[in-house]
Amino acid sequence: MTQLTGQPATDDDVVHLTVPADGGYLGVLRTATAGLAARLQFALDEIEDLRIAVDEACAMLLAIATRDAELGCRFSVTNDALTVEVTVPTVRGATLPAESSFAWKVLTALTTSASATAADGRATISLLTRRSGGY
Repeated sequence: MTQLTGQPATDDDVVHLTVPADGGYLGVLRTATAGLAARLQFALDEIEDLRIAVDEACAMLLAIATRDAELGCRFSVTNDALTVEVTVPTVRGATLPAESSFAWKVLTALTTSASATAADGRATISLLTRRSGGY
């Protein structure tokens, strides 16, 4: 398995969480994000930026999720980066916000890179954040 960082990861480096696609459960994902970023010795501001980015990505997906859906979240940890992929089944005809939207501006400002895919009734947003050199 190779991560977006180009570095190999083992199964021990991947955490999967599934929560109901409901805003009330996003705190679980924010907490997991902060814990994993802290494990990588991200700076406090980097941790907070990533928490906000995960929250924003999830909000984008919740807006197009099917009723009673589950939000899947996959965290991939490497030596210097954390990749977070969130995914939900979507309602027919759903589209993600345009890359020129404010929501995407937030994601790209708070992470190293952000991307999205929508196919076969699912939408996925991937966020990559690299640890800064000075910590």
